[in-house]
Amino acid sequence: MAMAVFRREGRRLLPSIAARPIAAIRSPLSSDQEEGLLGVRSISTQVVRNRMKSVKNIQKITKAMKMVAASKLRAVQGRAENSRGLWQPFTALLGDNPSIDVKKSVVVTLSSDKGLCGGINSTVVKVSRALYKLNTGPEKEVQFVIVGEKAKAIMFRDSKNDIVLSVTELNKNPLNYAQVSVLADDILKNVEFDALRIVYNKFHSVVAFLPTVSTVLSPEIIEKESEIGGKLGELDSYEIEGGETKGEILQNLAEFQFSCVMFNAVLENACSEMGARMSAMDSSSRNAGEMLDRLTLTYNRTRQASITTELIEIISGASALEAAK
Repeated sequence: MAMAVFRREGRRLLPSIAARPIAAIRSPLSSDQEEGLLGVRSISTQVVRNRMKSVKNIQKITKAMKMVAASKLRAVQGRAENSRGLWQPFTALLGDNPSIDVKKSVVVTLSSDKGLCGGINSTVVKVSRALYKLNTGPEKEVQFVIVGEKAKAIMFRDSKNDIVLSVTELNKNPLNYAQVSVLADDILKNVEFDALRIVYNKFHSVVAFLPTVSTVLSPEIIEKESEIGGKLGELDSYEIEGGETKGEILQNLAEFQFSCVMFNAVLENACSEMGARMSAMDSSSRNAGEMLDRLTLTYNRTRQASITTELIEIISGASALEAAK
């Protein structure tokens, strides 16, 4: 009997007790708006967490690319330094005069096939365009030979009609003199020139490279410069013996000089590419670390704000219940 009375009294008391705390802690916002705010708060932390995960993955990739570039640089650097002994005797013998004025010039631009290596490709393109402006004029002709996908993509925009030959994927296999000499022979067969100007990046260190222009003159121009006392090397100090004429010897020397200069230029450019890629990937890894620190701070602040808000709601609800009693 007593239990039944308690149940009946409880039914009358519970609605009145329960109604007060609900009214006390009721938010001025509607239920949909409250759910929206809670949803935005939970999504924001999830978005930051996903962004942190993406940045960590990018950082791992850049660190791996830096290590790969370092190993390739060590493999190519020694060969590039040794190849400098090939073209230096030709420079001493035939000279190197980039400012010589000729009618037919061919600019050979060396670049990379892949990106993520700083500004080495844009640098050689700028130098090539500057050479084009300097050597154009009445009764003058300038043509381009492009080696590398990146320079090809840039030069095709405004100099498509002046490009006579383009070669890509040269660095797909380990570089050797036989491979480069075949390329040099193809260039000599496809162009007519008075001067070949090879534009490439000369390797100095991992963080430094120098845009360089090497000039190879045709046998006719060498003979002409020799007759008028132009700027040549020590060619006139040697006597020619045997059945070959001076023109034939100069023809052979010019072809061999071009292949040697191309071999050295390709190796120097490959070293510069790997060094620039190392620097770029190192900077990217540091930037990813800094971004990760900022995202971690943002995530912790957002999470702490969410926890603080929930605690305030719990305390407010408990205070309302105590006040209702």
